[in-house]
Amino acid sequence: MKSLLKLFSALAALAGLLSACSFADSSDPVRVRIDVDRPVLHSGSSERVVLKVCLDGLRLTGAVRRPPVNIALVIDRSGSMNGEKIEKAREAAIEILRRLTPDDVFSLVAYDNKVSTLISARHVRNKAQMEEAIESLRANGGTALYAGVSQGANELRGHLSDPRFVSRVILLSDGQANVGPSSAQDLARLGTALVQEGISVSTVGLGLGFNEDLMTGLARCSDGNTYFVESGSDLPRIFNAELGDVLDIVARRVVVELDFPEWVRPLAFVGREGRVDGRRAEFSLNQLYAGQEKFALIEVEVAPGKAGDERLLTEACVRFEAVNSNRNLSLRAQSSVRYSEDNYAVDKAVNQSVQTAYASNVLAAAKDEVVVYMDSNRKEAGASALRAHANALLARPAASFNVELKAKAEAALKEADKLEKHGLDNAARKSYRADSAQTTGQQSHR
Repeated sequence: MKSLLKLFSALAALAGLLSACSFADSSDPVRVRIDVDRPVLHSGSSERVVLKVCLDGLRLTGAVRRPPVNIALVIDRSGSMNGEKIEKAREAAIEILRRLTPDDVFSLVAYDNKVSTLISARHVRNKAQMEEAIESLRANGGTALYAGVSQGANELRGHLSDPRFVSRVILLSDGQANVGPSSAQDLARLGTALVQEGISVSTVGLGLGFNEDLMTGLARCSDGNTYFVESGSDLPRIFNAELGDVLDIVARRVVVELDFPEWVRPLAFVGREGRVDGRRAEFSLNQLYAGQEKFALIEVEVAPGKAGDERLLTEACVRFEAVNSNRNLSLRAQSSVRYSEDNYAVDKAVNQSVQTAYASNVLAAAKDEVVVYMDSNRKEAGASALRAHANALLARPAASFNVELKAKAEAALKEADKLEKHGLDNAARKSYRADSAQTTGQQSHR
């Protein structure tokens, strides 16, 4: 009997894997699949499941030339950047420049009380002259961050109409925005406007004096990356990692539409921003990188079914522009579930990878919630909220089988105890904001 149960469990797990169907041509730069945290459901009752809509950027084989990039570095040169910080910023900027080719376009904007364009947008054909301009960067004055980002975007606009180029602003700041628009809401609105033009802004917060709400909000709203580093010595590594992403972009203007049958009710996206409207849901990405997975999690409620039934969960249509060919392409995928009376088979079929991704995103959102409580001096409420999220994860179906999920939830419980005793200091607050943004954006670390 045990052997039969094991065989049935293995078949159920296989059915779960096969339910995540995708359709793509081998030459496509993107692969789509839909994984389900619970591919086998209990018969006779409505169930909640989590769908993970995965987009994999593929490294194309053969002699495929990368698209040219259009990069604007926007560097804080306020007085607080003096010393090692500005020295390492210059070093990092020069390293980026040296990795670019004559087909690429580079610009450098510096800001203090006012904004200066040290290198206007141009092809990288006289690196010695451009390096000399970078070496002239000195620290002095205030922090006109909003104007700096706006000018960086303006430099990019000269090549936005050329579909070959991939455009990105990389912002470095170590201080508070104190000249011009300076709230997190102001910068979030700027990020939202820029992503509509195809411009993402990646932010690098240096030291303990910058506004992490502003920096992470700008990056999130423009679909860029965000980093927090305490030492200027880390800047060359971070800038190189960011450039690595930009050079590896394989698709842009990605839109994913999900259609659900009448027995499935979409509830909400988890972690990533998305829109749910009746039986349809949608999310978008500005850019997708080779060798990386980007995904969205959406929780749905599934109507009861009979043992042995198999039902469609969703059909997805993915539209994007392939960067290497400038062609507009589309892909389709679908996913389904089976129903069973066998509790053992249901539990053993759980997709632990999806379950763990869900846990990571729930806890990332919980960190943002904790920050709000801590800012209002309610550390007990913040600790209680984090503890509640961790315990809810431990109570999910088959969580006891998932070692990684348990480790994340138990670490969160310990963190809640620490918060209750000591609160959240400046460095920890910045780490919370950066970790949350990096997790929900599926940002990789090279």
